[in-house]
Amino acid sequence: MHLLVGLGNPGAAYSRNRHNIGFMAADEIVRRHGFSSWRNKFQGETADGTVDGAKVLVLKPQTFMNLSGQSVGAAVQFHKIPTENVIVFYDELDLAPGKIRIKKGGGSGGHNGIKSLDAHIGADYWRVRLGIGHPGDKALVTARVLGDFSKAEQSWLDPLLQGLSDTLPLLLAGRHNDVMTKLALLLQGEG
Repeated sequence: MHLLVGLGNPGAAYSRNRHNIGFMAADEIVRRHGFSSWRNKFQGETADGTVDGAKVLVLKPQTFMNLSGQSVGAAVQFHKIPTENVIVFYDELDLAPGKIRIKKGGGSGGHNGIKSLDAHIGADYWRVRLGIGHPGDKALVTARVLGDFSKAEQSWLDPLLQGLSDTLPLLLAGRHNDVMTKLALLLQGEG
């Protein structure tokens, strides 16, 4: 079984925030792959399905970002999911808008949701960093992260989320470079 985690903050007030791009990715995956309806479990919302024969559980922690690890830790422990089968989608300030990087392990880069996951399940899981761009001034970071995506940003956001869903079989198969290449080409209009 694979556990896909979308990070974000619960509630309508946060739903279009850049910090919630992980929730948006989870929602798109569940919708496009015809997974089950969302259910409340593990201090979060879960949906499940199969992709190319692989069982997949999608989780959106409802604990707020800084405590995401509690929810993920409960799901990992209950289902006995190895951390190398955990894939986390989240916002990354230090990547240009629409850019994506996938890697296993590493530091938190100051991301409180990742710090919480590291504390609860260790750092040996896959990270799908979704670029939202840095505002250029540290004093503007909170407003950037907790601000809503603009209409202009939809031109790359919607194709990125759809592309993530479309390339999910490659991601689950461990073909991370293929995912990044396909998404880069898609967002350049070549995919």
